[in-house]
Amino acid sequence: MPILESSYNPSFLFKSGHFSTLYSGLFRSVEKPSQQRERIYLEDGDFLDLDWSFTSAKTTKVAIVLHGLEGNAQRPYILGAAQQLLRNNYSVCAVNLRGCSGETNVLYRSYHSGATEDLDAVVQHIVKLNKYSEIILQGFSLGGNLVLKYVGEKRVLSKEIKAVVGVSVPCSLSSSLCELLKPKNVLYATNFKKRLIEKLKIKQEQFPDKVTTSEIKNIKTLKDFDELYTSRANGFKNALDYYDKASCLQFLPDIKIPTLILNAKNDSFLGEACYPVEETKANSNLFLEIPLYGGHVGFYGDNNITYAEKRVVKFLEEQV
Repeated sequence: MPILESSYNPSFLFKSGHFSTLYSGLFRSVEKPSQQRERIYLEDGDFLDLDWSFTSAKTTKVAIVLHGLEGNAQRPYILGAAQQLLRNNYSVCAVNLRGCSGETNVLYRSYHSGATEDLDAVVQHIVKLNKYSEIILQGFSLGGNLVLKYVGEKRVLSKEIKAVVGVSVPCSLSSSLCELLKPKNVLYATNFKKRLIEKLKIKQEQFPDKVTTSEIKNIKTLKDFDELYTSRANGFKNALDYYDKASCLQFLPDIKIPTLILNAKNDSFLGEACYPVEETKANSNLFLEIPLYGGHVGFYGDNNITYAEKRVVKFLEEQV
């Protein structure tokens, strides 16, 4: 499909990608919809915690929503998405990826950008409920990569899945990592690294034979973390092998249901390869919108409703 023109034009301050990103992550407050937690158990013995929000009236529509790196189902961007989906008659299943629900997961492995087997477990669980005839998938950042990879892999998708949306998606993980390692992103990268290392220290207590204190101390960058932990814990050869195999970019040509990618031009986390222009032009099911502004999972909007939240609702109205 042609690249979509964007109408997003925020006020002066929110034309700054960094300001938009920081406001969304640090200052935005969203009223939390009612959430009911459900724990599902995975085939490998681990678990996922799902936070459900239900429409007031009966519905046959549900949205599965996935957070980004070191996020959870209580982050403002997840709550904001849930509010708008609920208002449009979608119940919401907000997924806490492994180790992100406030309780450490069982296994040494955790979540990562390509763990579509976990998303499939959620989809199959919901399909077996026999309550929903329409499922949509929405992911932010890392979660966006997950949902796009999932629907582009050579799998038989459940017929209930009708549409997919990815917001601020690092379609090429290596390209995104290169950007995150630049000086302009030092504050973000340092914060991510700190939180990931805190979790890795807990893993070390659980599995002292898997990783040493000296190895953890030698982690200087996000790539070092992926080299030491993410790749080894999840069966990849090394960090580059992980980035190569887990990136959704290579799976976009095989997507066969309506899919929207919303990536801001001034998103400092995304490199050039994260804007899949040619892949979109070659696939009638792909829709790519590249607003000039928005930052990373920002897209500030009036009345505390982001442009992304409005855009998702419009896309679903048009395509489902």
